[in-house]
Amino acid sequence: MTKALVHIPELHNNNYTFFEVLDKLCYKNINHDFTFTDISKEWNTGKKTDLTAIDLFCGCGGISKGLEMAGINVVAGLDFFKEAGETYKNNFNHKFVYGDITKSETKQALYDTIKQELKGRKLNIVAGGFPCQGFSMSGKRDIDDPRNKLYLEALDVVKTLNPEFVFLENVKGLLSMDGGKVKQRILEDFKNIGYDMQAHILSSAEFDTPQKRERVIFIGNRIGKKILYPQSIIKNGKYKTTKDAIEDLMNKKEDKVFSHIMTKHNKEMQDRLMQVQEGKALYSNYSDAWKKCPWNEPSCTIKENHGGVNIHPKLPRVLTVRECARIQSFPDNFLFKGTKSKQLVQIGNAVPPNLSKAVGLSIIKSYEQN
Repeated sequence: MTKALVHIPELHNNNYTFFEVLDKLCYKNINHDFTFTDISKEWNTGKKTDLTAIDLFCGCGGISKGLEMAGINVVAGLDFFKEAGETYKNNFNHKFVYGDITKSETKQALYDTIKQELKGRKLNIVAGGFPCQGFSMSGKRDIDDPRNKLYLEALDVVKTLNPEFVFLENVKGLLSMDGGKVKQRILEDFKNIGYDMQAHILSSAEFDTPQKRERVIFIGNRIGKKILYPQSIIKNGKYKTTKDAIEDLMNKKEDKVFSHIMTKHNKEMQDRLMQVQEGKALYSNYSDAWKKCPWNEPSCTIKENHGGVNIHPKLPRVLTVRECARIQSFPDNFLFKGTKSKQLVQIGNAVPPNLSKAVGLSIIKSYEQN
């Protein structure tokens, strides 16, 4: 018997990489039995709930900030990135646990902290964007890469804490790893400890974030609630653009506390940066670094890339930390700690708060079901 080839019209006449084509082919063959919920009415209410959450691999706090914006009470964050921890502690009133999650003493410190913070309340949600370098489209995507197994640490924490919901985030390249077997293994591992879970790609641009950033979002629960994914809040295709996000910062004076310090390029580099077309990269062999953001569309993905940050669409320089933060949907009162390079790493690794907020609101909607 011959197998029919999968036809995906949007792949034609587009310059996709091999891994991007593989992702689309694998995702095309997933049973898309997802339920979406309208969160538009709740988007700007700021209504508080009694739900509690913790944030594993929290970094500077993108997921935590989004969950708080959704009205969920985050009680603890954990990470081993020192400067990210300083940022986290500077922006949240709850506890931050510093340490390596693979160490038993770190986990115990987390459990002790959670118990103190909950004060007898139940833990509703364990969230976290487990490190994704091994799953990245730009990496080797080696299934045996140790970085690909940190989700097992999240699994162990979930098994111990027994929350009602789980919310995990990763790069969309995870879906096609080993022909989709990695994703399936994650779903089965959580099913074995009692969680019905799904994995679906969400785009940050659909949730008032000026950035084309797609991520796979795992949502699961053990209490029989229907898994809901947030429906786009964008109406009539009016996405927030790079211009909307950073135009007012073009003439703003440098401000170290606000993380708005311009990189000083020489005249030759300035000329080269101005010649780069929107959506294109400065260097042909680094297509994901030194990329110029489109002005009248959502930005290309914000990445740290070891200093090769995105290029400003209108000015002869790369983006400042604050401009990157705006594009990631961090509010202006969210202040970053550490050197400029460390701040860029924090922002590039972060989950956009607005994306986390959307997921948080969808989980709240799941709780509201009869």
